[in-house]
Amino acid sequence: MAYHYENLKLEKGMYGRSGRSFSQTLEELDPSEHYRGTPLEGLDAFQRQLKRFDIRVKGAGSDMVEKFFHTTDSAVLFPEFVSRVVRQGLEEESILPDITATVTSFDGMDYRSIASVPTEEEKALRRVEEGAAIPETTIRTQENLVRLHKRGRMLVASYEAIRFQRLDLFSVTLRQIGAYIGRMHLQDAVDVITNGDGNDNAAEVFTVGTPPISGSAKTLDYGALLDFWSQFDPYTMNTMLVSSDVMLSLLKLSEFQNPLTGLNFQGTGTLTTPLGAKLLRSSAVPQGTLIGLDRHYALEQICGSEVTVEYDKLIDRQLERAAITSISGFAKLFPEASKVLKV
Repeated sequence: MAYHYENLKLEKGMYGRSGRSFSQTLEELDPSEHYRGTPLEGLDAFQRQLKRFDIRVKGAGSDMVEKFFHTTDSAVLFPEFVSRVVRQGLEEESILPDITATVTSFDGMDYRSIASVPTEEEKALRRVEEGAAIPETTIRTQENLVRLHKRGRMLVASYEAIRFQRLDLFSVTLRQIGAYIGRMHLQDAVDVITNGDGNDNAAEVFTVGTPPISGSAKTLDYGALLDFWSQFDPYTMNTMLVSSDVMLSLLKLSEFQNPLTGLNFQGTGTLTTPLGAKLLRSSAVPQGTLIGLDRHYALEQICGSEVTVEYDKLIDRQLERAAITSISGFAKLFPEASKVLKV
């Protein structure tokens, strides 16, 4: 039985289409729904092209990089392979999904988000009598634009240097590039949570030992943590993003040494706190800092582009200084949904 994917003509122009990625273009030309009930069900259009040219990208029996360049058609697949593996590295250990309320795709470099900042009167839960006016919630666009940032790495290698490398091994380096880009995006997110997105919405900062936070300065105890937790009403502090030294201080608290907490960590690798908040550690958080947030309302991630590679260079085997980039930015949704505690 002949399949449509075996006869597709692949060309560079499939990468340059506005608003369409290479994979989306492939799917339009070769829809996956046409393969339901066949041995190829479960593969996307790109994976079917790998099968077409018998390119194995994983495992001990993976092919060498040069396999992509046996024909002009198969060479067109190489930039998408690089992009996918970099994206895998970006997403593998990313904690951004745990701190962002929503992700918005946006084609541009300047983005204007929306905001709803109710007054104390508007926050009050009042009964609406018959014929009375219904309380209003005002949603408006932010005054200042949110700037997106391009983050990336330069792939510096000659084709001769990598042509005989196994794709599985080459993927390790590409995943590391993705992980590095992901860490830079996380630094941008932490900066926006802490300092705001340019719309006068920096996080409220509390200090241990200074009312309303009890305890002694430079020392984190459970009482201070409870005081910080109580500042979030009507939001819920369901996520804590901490620096390495604060993580160490937290784990030394007797309340964090509860056998059930330890059992959960040993069984799932996930640290939870006695307050029910998810505990995340990152080097992007300054020393002595704990960021508490309600991840359902605090932060919006704006994606200006997915992982992008200089496809012309890769297809033509001119790998020297080929840029791999991703454009992203962050906007604060509800400023009171995130706060900072300084130890």
